[in-house]
Amino acid sequence: MNETIGFIGLGNLGLPIAANLLRAGYSIAVYNRTASKAESLIAQGARLATRPVDAVTTGGIVATLVWDDAAVESIVMSEGFLEKLGQGGIHISMSTVSPETSRKLAAIHAQHGSVLIEAPIFGVAEAAVARQLLIPVAGPQNAQERVRPLLEAMGGQNIFDFGEVVGAATQVKLVGNFMIVSAVQTLREALSMVEKNGGDPKAVADMLTQTLFAAPIYKNYGRMIAEKKDAAFSQSRIPLKDVGIFKKTAEQVESPTPVSSLLYDLLSSGEE
Repeated sequence: MNETIGFIGLGNLGLPIAANLLRAGYSIAVYNRTASKAESLIAQGARLATRPVDAVTTGGIVATLVWDDAAVESIVMSEGFLEKLGQGGIHISMSTVSPETSRKLAAIHAQHGSVLIEAPIFGVAEAAVARQLLIPVAGPQNAQERVRPLLEAMGGQNIFDFGEVVGAATQVKLVGNFMIVSAVQTLREALSMVEKNGGDPKAVADMLTQTLFAAPIYKNYGRMIAEKKDAAFSQSRIPLKDVGIFKKTAEQVESPTPVSSLLYDLLSSGEE
């Protein structure tokens, strides 16, 4: 654990994940556009980087967890980032981006002797704190083996290997998020119908999520929707962004998008 790990992106999920690394005994250098978000980590011993390149060590490991494709690309292409990471370096890309962007950045890394590993995350901040994140991974096997202890330290309860072809893990993440948004939209519509007909949405959600739909997404969101505690999800920009990426990725290979197109339109109009 002597090497310093770079961590870029301290949003709602990035902050507790970086904190997990510190608790696991890793030395980390952190960068965030709003530097004040790093204060709690600095107090615990993290080093503050003033530029993305300052979080990088030559031949080392740097993780990014930022908003979208453009944000990841801007970091990779920022001054000195690729050159400093250099031969043997590993970039763990943990953001939800398109497979196309992942493949593009992997090729750019290869030109500089470094490697991109995809490791997008299923889980919210509370799951990170509880170390219950699900992480699909794709990229060169030797690099996967090198970063696996890090992913576990970050809070990865289950890590799923989707092979060496970059793009595979982001496909999993896009599919998962598309299915989550679809489930939430279905639950909202269904439980609204029950409530407006004088029924008990909580009782309906309890019955169905203990029987026909006994899955974590249905259970958790069914309860929140029935209790009207799903404001954080409904106000988030993430569903629209991720359904949009899913839809675009499907359209690029001429895969039908009737449901994702409807979802995207509903989310765009604010009728979700």
